[in-house]
Amino acid sequence: MGVRAAIFAKYVEGRSAHDSSTSMNDPNRRTVINSLMAVGAVAGAGAGPFLIEEPTLMSMPVHTSGFADTLHAQGPHPSLGRHAETFGRIIGSWAGEYRDRRPGQPEETGPMEVHFGWVLQGLAVQDTWIAPPRTQRVGSVLKRQTYGTTIRVFYPDIQAWRAVWLNPVAGIRTDLIGRRSGDDIVQFCLGADRPEKWVFSRITARSFLWQALVLDDDGLSWRADTEFQLHRTA
Repeated sequence: MGVRAAIFAKYVEGRSAHDSSTSMNDPNRRTVINSLMAVGAVAGAGAGPFLIEEPTLMSMPVHTSGFADTLHAQGPHPSLGRHAETFGRIIGSWAGEYRDRRPGQPEETGPMEVHFGWVLQGLAVQDTWIAPPRTQRVGSVLKRQTYGTTIRVFYPDIQAWRAVWLNPVAGIRTDLIGRRSGDDIVQFCLGADRPEKWVFSRITARSFLWQALVLDDDGLSWRADTEFQLHRTA
């Protein structure tokens, strides 16, 4: 059994006084497990991060294109109903600070920018996460090099949002399944060697907190790996 499978098995079978959802009779725990199992079928473990220089764009003929007009949408599609509010609350532009806490590595903090918008006739939400920000990327010596996008689509049959995160700068792809949980948004995925959950919390009209939590070696508790503190700019 691989490391990821062993940790997942521990999470499924174990009990912990530190996690209120460790009983298999608890619906929240069953939701976590079902989400992890569903994601496992499609998750792609990205290659290890690598640093590259900011690319120089090739000089090419300019052609008029309707791409932006056909991608962007003014708002959510009516068929989404109340589910539009899940990510509708964070549509717009954001800026703030990231904090990376990786085992065995020095903690790193730095600036970032994030943008969310409705796309594909309002049936999907797409975002961009950029760290360092565009104005600070050239010559940056920060370890984090992120310039990626997520596209999220709601699937009524499972009452959840399926999403794929792509960060070409680091060669990473991550598949997620997410749902609203109270005022938070909780997404599950499989990282390089263990389950992860990516959580939007403390969501207000002006700010929110995003965290990547990694399943610990006990297979029961979660530890914070990365967090983004963001405030609205538009």
